Amino acid sequence: MTQVDFYILADTAAAARPLLTCRLTEKAWKQGHRVYINAASPEQLGELDNLLWTFRAGSFIPHAVYTGSDGEQPVALGHDTEPGDFDDVLLNLCSEVPAWFSRFNRVAELVGADEQQRAAARDRYRFYQDRGYTLNTHKL
Repeated sequence: MTQVDFYILADTAAAARPLLTCRLTEKAWKQGHRVYINAASPEQLGELDNLLWTFRAGSFIPHAVYTGSDGEQPVALGHDTEPGDFDDVLLNLCSEVPAWFSRFNRVAELVGADEQQRAAARDRYRFYQDRGYTLNTHKL
């Protein structure tokens, strides 16, 4: 069964959530996982695509925007796109649970500090809980 982790940020800075996305992606990639980042908008997808190259001095995370053919890329970013053969780690930045989440071994829900994101995260938490998934919460 899919493991679901909620990462709750206390930091209200606009860059906190994108930076957490990069740090979690880097950690998972270095551990040999394939990561699919489900962006909430095309703008967020573009921001993360750029940030993954520059978020930390000396960082390198091989990635690409998913276009329907993964090319065995270790990290892919998408928006409104089902992730093809990806099934290892999903980082969800959307306010809804993707219909295809259960194919992944692990789902990370990244929750910002603003109340709108927190309310949407509570709804997603209940969704997973009602279906019997084991949930872990990490307050950062």
